[in-house]
Amino acid sequence: MRMSRLVALFLPLLAEIQAVMCSYSEDQCTWRGSGLSQQHDSVEQVWLRCAEGSVDWLYPAGALRLTLSPRLPWGLLGAGGAGSAVLSVCVKPSEQFGGAQLYLERDGVLQLLLGDDAENSIAPKVHCFSTTPGERPALFLQATPHQDISRRVAAFRYELRGDWPPRLSISSDALGSEGACRPCNNTEILMAVCTSDFVVRGNIRAVESDPALSASVIKVAATRVFRQKSDLFSGGGRLTRFGEFRTPVQCGVRPGAGSFLFTGHAHFGQAWLGCAPRYKDFQRAYTLAKQNQEMPCELDAV
Repeated sequence: MRMSRLVALFLPLLAEIQAVMCSYSEDQCTWRGSGLSQQHDSVEQVWLRCAEGSVDWLYPAGALRLTLSPRLPWGLLGAGGAGSAVLSVCVKPSEQFGGAQLYLERDGVLQLLLGDDAENSIAPKVHCFSTTPGERPALFLQATPHQDISRRVAAFRYELRGDWPPRLSISSDALGSEGACRPCNNTEILMAVCTSDFVVRGNIRAVESDPALSASVIKVAATRVFRQKSDLFSGGGRLTRFGEFRTPVQCGVRPGAGSFLFTGHAHFGQAWLGCAPRYKDFQRAYTLAKQNQEMPCELDAV
């Protein structure tokens, strides 16, 4: 009778251990595992094959070495292919990140990206870095000793990109730089139309602030969505969809009348503004490029 009761008590724990001992998702974008299956002085090797995904390490013990070797679309690799690509890598910790420290491993040297402390739960901060052509970036998760590891989970999301457009340069605090505030020239506008995660015609409804990211939040009523990644712009009526994107606060964006063409990139589910010319200026540049057969791609119903 006592043995049956003990088995009944331990079965849920065994089931949980088996559940968290799995490694990859089927697409090798996501890794989920547990320190309960590791020796405390061991280093488990993990390969992540996608341009974006997540890592969840329950009950951290020992260490993980995460090699980022994504199969990026050809358009993100540059003209020379994977060997010549400059990758931008960003990681965003979960609000409950704990039990480990996260390092960037480069040429055998570890650089601390994220500590095991309470500040992560206040406002998870995105950490970004760039790699040199041919370099294979790796992240190193080192468990920190705790008497109680039952509530410790070292979890974060990651993104890798080929060359980010210069106007969307990545800093450790947020996307954007001083260069992101200047108007785009015609060449940059047309390239943004072809390479952005979203291309939207619309009007500015309001501009708010996001102090955590030092960013302005621009709320937009989209009258035409030419292209978008995920559902960045949705809802509204039959002819209008609503969405928002961010831009560095130093750009001083203010609400203004008129129709614009908004382009940019998605970053951890948020839209960040790239080029945003007035729609009539974009039409002029687009028509001229088509006449001169210099348009790198087609945009329907301009």
